Amino acid sequence: FTTRPDTLFGATYCVLSPEHELVEMITAKERQKEVQDYVVYAKSRSDLDRTDLNKEKTGVFTGAYAINPANQKKIPIWIADYVLNSYGTGAIMAVPGHDERDFEFAKKFGLDIVAVLDADISQAAFTGDALHINSDFINGMNKQDAIDAMNVWLEKQGLGGKSVNYKLRDWVFSRQRFWGEPFPVIIWDDGKIEVLGLDSLPLQLPKVDRITPSKTGESPLVNAKDWVNVVRADGVKGHRETNTMPQWAGSCWYYIGYVLREQNEFLDFSKPEVQDLVNYWLPVDLYIGGTEHAVLHLLYARFWHQVLFDLGILKSPEPFQKLFNQGMILGEDGEKMSKSRGNVINPDEIVEEYGADTLRLYEMFMGPLESVKPWSTSGVEGPHRFLERVYRFYTEVANFDPTNLALEKIYHQTVKKVTEDYQNLRFNTAISQMMIFINECYKNNNVPLEYLEGFLQLLNPIAPHITEEVYQQVLSRRESISFSEWPTYDEAKIKENSVTVVLQVNGKIRDKVEVSADISDDQLKALALENEKIQSFLNGALVRKIIIVPKKIVNIVI
Repeated sequence: FTTRPDTLFGATYCVLSPEHELVEMITAKERQKEVQDYVVYAKSRSDLDRTDLNKEKTGVFTGAYAINPANQKKIPIWIADYVLNSYGTGAIMAVPGHDERDFEFAKKFGLDIVAVLDADISQAAFTGDALHINSDFINGMNKQDAIDAMNVWLEKQGLGGKSVNYKLRDWVFSRQRFWGEPFPVIIWDDGKIEVLGLDSLPLQLPKVDRITPSKTGESPLVNAKDWVNVVRADGVKGHRETNTMPQWAGSCWYYIGYVLREQNEFLDFSKPEVQDLVNYWLPVDLYIGGTEHAVLHLLYARFWHQVLFDLGILKSPEPFQKLFNQGMILGEDGEKMSKSRGNVINPDEIVEEYGADTLRLYEMFMGPLESVKPWSTSGVEGPHRFLERVYRFYTEVANFDPTNLALEKIYHQTVKKVTEDYQNLRFNTAISQMMIFINECYKNNNVPLEYLEGFLQLLNPIAPHITEEVYQQVLSRRESISFSEWPTYDEAKIKENSVTVVLQVNGKIRDKVEVSADISDDQLKALALENEKIQSFLNGALVRKIIIVPKKIVNIVI
């Protein structure tokens, strides 16, 4: 099995997994003891240990050989634990020139390394895309073209063909613990196993005074005898399954559960009108979560979702339209927060001293959402002062003046930038823009009511409490700010009337000039050549070239 048939000409040895059925059949007599010992050793190691990229490669030669069908060369057959029997067919062609693990293995055991891609492999395997060499009829082709050509050739020769393989494995969906969804299954003494019907669901955990471990290694549920032991209507005794489901049983579909929840009950998902409701809300527009979820929760959620899609219950094949991985907030010492390190920040204490809005604002202002960043308690002061300035401006400084247009441009710029930054999850730069706007407001305290209201709406998603209070108490709005319409901006009122252009000679800044935003490149060129400072540096020299970055830079090359 290979995912790179285009590199077949570079296969210099084969590797079987230690569990492969051919190992015993092909091993030479003189190699049997060494091979058998190695098989025992490999079987004692976990798949994670065996496939660890950092571990030293191990393996043994079987004494047997294979023929490379691409070039008819005789190549040795080895067994090595880095090949799993569950991967493909449990047998691989080794191309050390273009596979990192094969390269390490070949280097250790002195096996041939041949380049079939036009790249340097003297120090490490080249795994990228390059034109093929030493590969007969696919020489000069790129990766995809070569793969397609080799697949056609292998099929025509009857040597192989394309297939899709999945790395799926059985999922152990049971835990020996109390907390977890109980399996709705009863095992009767007459040998029958009953799965409870919908009318008996949900099956809930029993209420117990104390949870104690069992002495048998089974779930603590076995101690809840009144719950476990049941009797059928015909008198046959039985017992409930006492294993419980893992946490994935709930987290796999919780985003659907949010839609199904109504008051303290769940809607019946089997009803068509409920399915219509779920399909109205799904798929989830944006999922924000840590990278540690990528191969567990998110994978399982997709599996759950796609089963429901295949059944025709859900209309969307994927549960989440967009995934965003947020960065972690570290302790003040730059380390991951943990009780053992004693660097955990208690948000309750921050809220008690500064308020919830300050905590929210600081977390969003610390840096890009995706970045890892250390906490700084002293850093909370800045966002707190900003919110105090906002509150003070509205309650003590601001005057309502619909005729004052001094803030028109900065207001519309702020609405546009904050709106776009929110949509792109750039909360820190959105906050910076709002700080700029408030600073301008203090310089021009006669502000149109539209601007005062619009600014509160922009700040509300991050600081909901202070903005709600000011919106209702100061601006005398009766409804909640959460239900107000998002502010809009006028592009025409944002347009710059003038721009600053940098004038350079041979890439060095010699002057800066303020010009009309509508200036053309020809006008910029003339302006630069007539500039007194530029003329003094040119000093009559021949101008070889003039490079213009529209409305930004004019660079004169002499």
